[in-house]
Amino acid sequence: MTKALTWRKSSYSGGANTDCVEIAQAGQAVAVRDSKNPTGPVIAFPLGKWQAFLAAIEPR
Repeated sequence: MTKALTWRKSSYSGGANTDCVEIAQAGQAVAVRDSKNPTGPVIAFPLGKWQAFLAAIEPR
């Protein structure tokens, strides 16, 4: 991932909550990183897999 990514946190990560991840769209993938370590490792998921993950955890 050589292109600069635009990272964002969940709207649920406000206040004193320090255990957060950030995500960024990276072409046909979604990159995920630890918000406390922005220069640390990044893991990327294919967009379809990320969408399936979100659908699986969505509250019913």
